[in-house]
Amino acid sequence: MVESRDRTPTAQETFVQMAQAAGLRGRLLLTIGILIFVRLGIFIPIPGIDRAAFSQAIQGNSALSFVDLFAGGGLRTLGLFALGILPFINASIIIQLLTAAIPTLEDLQKNEGEAGRRKISQYTRYTAAGWAIVQSTLLTIGLLRPFAESWSPFFVVQTVLALTAGSMFVMWAGELITERGVGNGASLLIFLNIVATLPNTLGQAFDLAQTGDRAVVSSVVILLLVFLAMVVGIVFVQEGTRRIPIISARRQVGKRMMLERSSYLPLRLNQGGVMPIIFASTVLTIPVIIAQTFNNANVANFISTYLGPTSIWHNLLYFVLILFFSFFYASLIMQPDDMSKNLKKMGSSIPGIRPGKATTEYVERVLNRLTFLGAIFLAIVAIVPSIIENATPVKVFQGFGATSLLILVGVAIDTAKQIQTYVISQRYEGMVKE
Repeated sequence: MVESRDRTPTAQETFVQMAQAAGLRGRLLLTIGILIFVRLGIFIPIPGIDRAAFSQAIQGNSALSFVDLFAGGGLRTLGLFALGILPFINASIIIQLLTAAIPTLEDLQKNEGEAGRRKISQYTRYTAAGWAIVQSTLLTIGLLRPFAESWSPFFVVQTVLALTAGSMFVMWAGELITERGVGNGASLLIFLNIVATLPNTLGQAFDLAQTGDRAVVSSVVILLLVFLAMVVGIVFVQEGTRRIPIISARRQVGKRMMLERSSYLPLRLNQGGVMPIIFASTVLTIPVIIAQTFNNANVANFISTYLGPTSIWHNLLYFVLILFFSFFYASLIMQPDDMSKNLKKMGSSIPGIRPGKATTEYVERVLNRLTFLGAIFLAIVAIVPSIIENATPVKVFQGFGATSLLILVGVAIDTAKQIQTYVISQRYEGMVKE
């Protein structure tokens, strides 16, 4: 009976326990309910705009399609949640970069505990509100002006307030999912938006495959195989772990002598998970928005040519940003100095490495190598399918591409792990009660 409790639960057992566990069931229902409500919000129209004309005008625009992907079609439909979670993601990038650069914010995050993290979260919300105002103003003045039924200052204020309020509601919904639901709220909202565009993309691919053109059919098959191989690569990166052996010294507890025992310190190949991809993709949407906002044709053409989703410079910049955010996230999540101090307090050490500074340097060296390998592999997996796609005549995946698949698989893995953690905790709580 003991062996059956220690084994890993099967998928069927996990589903049954999810249904039986009241706490987990409530979290899942809350998460699903919020996601459905947010999805419905993009269909609430903003008044005073010819939405049909606007949708036709941006049809086939690869740059805006890339932005619209993260809004789940909200930009094309000009719904209340057209900005989606993008202002909050941009604000998170700004605050985290400032945290690494400003000692006061860094001290809040590291030394003030939960109170400090709450203050940083509050700063992020204020920044998100300001960014939403800026982004909605640029969108209203730059893109929506030709499609306004009655252009006036009142129309600008009304539209900016509506878009900003919608974005703030989406931000609140994401935080509510993170605190009381399952998974990371912001990641799940982006996941939902990408999934919403997937049926249309696959439908267009199958329609092309049925045309009978051998070149088109071969291209569709190649792209699907590349995406399948990429899924395997993503899982490999997400699950890859380096185990550093740890030995705990003998110690006496009361009259008992605790024998020396060994364990390991797990370091993930990709510490940041899917967040480097989300952050890099979000940064790349900024020049696209600027290009579509300004009426200067030269600026718009320059940004669209050199920073558009089909440009080689876009892919190179995307590659560099993934590397940067991978190292940046690893530096925020893992602190080699703190790990070294904790090992010393527990009377543990790495074989062949002295406690203290030597342990810190060793862990930092291993962590840097792992982060570099994980970031390179993650960037290659993100770039190669886009390059292959640009070399084929099939363009239905344009905008969906590697970035979306990376986010889909990464968020699915992270959420599944969190659900499994809840299930395991419920199992062990039941064992303790028995």
